[in-house]
Amino acid sequence: MKYTRKSINYKPLYAALDALLAFSVLMVAFLSYYKPANFVEEYHWLSSLIYSGSIAIVTPLVFWIAKIYKIITKDIGIFECLRIMFSVLAIQLVGLIVISFVSYLPRFTDYIFAWLLSTASLVFLHPSIRVLVRVFNIASIVSSKTERVKTIVIGAGATGKVVIDETRRNKNNHNLIVAVVDDDPNKIGGLFANIPVKGPISDIAKIIDYTGAQEVIIAMSKISQERLHEIVSLLNSCNVRVRRMPLIEEMEGPNDKRIIDVDLDDLLSRDPVVLDNEATYEMLNGKVVMVTGAGGSIGSELVRQIFNTHPSTLILFDIYENSTYEIQMELTRRIREEKIKDIQLVTLIGSTYNETRVEQIIKKYRPNYIYHAAAYKHVPLMEDSPAEAIRTNVIGTYNVAKMADKYNVQKMVLVSTDKAVRPTNVMGATKRFAETIIQYFDSVSKNTKYAAVRFGNVLGSNGSVVPLFKKQIEMGGPITLTDKQIIRYFMTIPEAVSLILQCGLFAKGGEIFILDMGKPVKILDLAEKLIRQAGLVPYVDIDIVETGLRPGEKLFEELLLDTEHQKKTENNRIYIEEKESVNKNLESDIKESSKAFDMDETTDIKKLLASLIKTYTIDKKE
Repeated sequence: MKYTRKSINYKPLYAALDALLAFSVLMVAFLSYYKPANFVEEYHWLSSLIYSGSIAIVTPLVFWIAKIYKIITKDIGIFECLRIMFSVLAIQLVGLIVISFVSYLPRFTDYIFAWLLSTASLVFLHPSIRVLVRVFNIASIVSSKTERVKTIVIGAGATGKVVIDETRRNKNNHNLIVAVVDDDPNKIGGLFANIPVKGPISDIAKIIDYTGAQEVIIAMSKISQERLHEIVSLLNSCNVRVRRMPLIEEMEGPNDKRIIDVDLDDLLSRDPVVLDNEATYEMLNGKVVMVTGAGGSIGSELVRQIFNTHPSTLILFDIYENSTYEIQMELTRRIREEKIKDIQLVTLIGSTYNETRVEQIIKKYRPNYIYHAAAYKHVPLMEDSPAEAIRTNVIGTYNVAKMADKYNVQKMVLVSTDKAVRPTNVMGATKRFAETIIQYFDSVSKNTKYAAVRFGNVLGSNGSVVPLFKKQIEMGGPITLTDKQIIRYFMTIPEAVSLILQCGLFAKGGEIFILDMGKPVKILDLAEKLIRQAGLVPYVDIDIVETGLRPGEKLFEELLLDTEHQKKTENNRIYIEEKESVNKNLESDIKESSKAFDMDETTDIKKLLASLIKTYTIDKKE
């Protein structure tokens, strides 16, 4: 049987100490007024003893009623001290009133001096005992910390004070605050919680160098996302860990959060995209919606956001059972907990390149909208398995598009990629092929509107660099980069999916929508930020090494966002690429691409693909 150590109950000790203190101070006050001889001969000692003893008994009782003994002494502050002072004053005032009416107690005129002296003493001494306990506790914590991390706090405000208090009272916290940094000129040069205030924040790199700080905590709870990104950018070149306190809008309910790490939105160094999805809700509400690749990173988030619009039927279709089961269980739990009765959830396993299976599902459920996210997306893997990329990304898209036309689906939206622009890899080439399929069917279909959405990388998705880098950090490094100059466009998964749904709303037929991904992110900067989030220092604790570009990989991905020539939509983050001529030979190209399934050499398959997609350039790095 396992026994746990019980904490000691100090309440009886404090009660005894409070009673002893009250008794002692009152007796000393009376002695200081009466002459020693008169104190004994005239029996002043007896009346003083009775009165002091009564107050000594009453004091712990009043303190118990006032919940003084529930105060956590090691965290005592000014408000707790004031509560103790007011309680003492109340006891003394009642004592003064009582002594005025009880004849055998000291005379009122005699007691005034003793009352003033004892009241002042007790008001000071009762809270002082507890403050001393806190001081000793802090001293013991400080002396017990063998290795301390020199830390700078940004923000000389209430949140900064919370951080400083946390470091002082928590024995498991090894931060040593060496400076507080702020922009307020009235605070710079002064002391904040007895710590020097330096500034402005724009000089943070110099201050870190001067103090030798190893960690920076951003303690500004009312800061804007834009300003937060500016500060994080200033810290990028400094070999320090960066943490921050939560923003006000991130706090829900009681503020039990302490210091948190910088999140994915912070990695983007820009404000997250916020969309008004009311129109999307109106479009999908009460409709039958099908999502292919529903278990993937994009597909599962599509499912979540579509679920929030309350479609009449939501069809989850994927070849991979495990992740599809997880999203099914998540939504089933929501249906149960939220008592949702107007959504039919249908989860089906199968492949989009199985034409019979695709037709069977679309024929049975007759979806109004199809979001086609099923695809192979991993660039290096598809270089080694090009036939499978064609099977899923090309033939799979063809099957879904064909059945959407046959069974009068209102809209079909393809999830594409920036790698489809002047592709140098199989994955990009097959996705470009898929885009031509969408535009072909839009030109021949009488009932269905087709569109494609092209965007860059998604932070935190399966196969993205963020999960990979985190695993490498957990293993002690190094982080491997194919090239330190490589840049990519990034969005968070919810951002990308919200824009995909908006594109479905804007689709009139045949468009390739291009998402404004903001400024590209240097992967090297991303790796360095993740290392700092883990509390480590780049190139000191975790190294970053280059491995060379992989087959089919570019230094720079292209979205071809040309705001001057491309058509702008109602949403300022979504543009439409100018339409190219539709491939009238698509049906014969599909048959031609099927020859890849009988080929043994990957080089031959790539040559076949290049003959069908003229913008595809086979990578020579293999």
